[in-house]
Amino acid sequence: MTKTYQFIRQGKVRDVYAAPEPDQLLIVASDRISAFDHVLPNTIPEKGRILTKLSNFWFEKTRHVIDNHLVSTEPLIDSWVDTQRWSQSDLQGRSVLVKKAQPLKIEAIVRGYLAGSGWKDYQKTGNVCGIALPKGLIEGAKLPQAIFTPSTKADAGAHDENISFADAENIVGSDMARQVRDVSLELYNFAEAYARQRGIIIADTKFEFGLADGGLILIDELFTPDSSRFWPVSSYRPGSSPPSFDKQFIRDYLESTTWNKKPPAPSLPEQIILKTAEKYQEAFQRLTKDR
Repeated sequence: MTKTYQFIRQGKVRDVYAAPEPDQLLIVASDRISAFDHVLPNTIPEKGRILTKLSNFWFEKTRHVIDNHLVSTEPLIDSWVDTQRWSQSDLQGRSVLVKKAQPLKIEAIVRGYLAGSGWKDYQKTGNVCGIALPKGLIEGAKLPQAIFTPSTKADAGAHDENISFADAENIVGSDMARQVRDVSLELYNFAEAYARQRGIIIADTKFEFGLADGGLILIDELFTPDSSRFWPVSSYRPGSSPPSFDKQFIRDYLESTTWNKKPPAPSLPEQIILKTAEKYQEAFQRLTKDR
């Protein structure tokens, strides 16, 4: 009997379907890419498959820390296709069957290095999300220890905003906020040490958590170039933000244009698309290859 999946919603990158089993979802990762909260008109070749394979790799590698939403990395979709959105061949390698979970209303961000919005916050206040840091740090500096800096989980079209831990406690409750913080830091410290051995610094990363079967689980994606800032160990120099293996490359390009970060988002030049695809592929190869 052919299994069918009912389309629910399209995210910035992923399409979500209801599975025949009421407690499961089918998630398909597209090649779409977003920047500054806007989906760009171009796609990045094979990006969805890389995100899927890399997330699956990390989900398996971190089960000793926390359970995750994965049910199957090879769902039975051989005789089903959403003809409005996908061809059968496109579905392969970018689809996973997952537990249905109730997402928490915060995003969990861990920073091990001073970059991005954290660096901007530090320049203004000497803090990052209300956490006091030593004076005199420079851009890209390794922090004395990784810090947990949650953010709001914005509705479509809105911006995520960095919040304090106290704000996170108000949103999800003190016990849950502490659990998310502790698990997030353990995940980051484990993956950062692993990645560094393979020539990549995970400068910061974002996690999403949900509740399923009465417990906290990891959902969405994990340690990918979309959710993390990856720097090459070989070119890391404190004092700047080094060339990265993630979509910061696209953000940097867009910052160099006259785009005002309002719709419509501009098209990317072919060389930017191809270079981004190369960066994602290299990150995947470095992190998953046998040593």
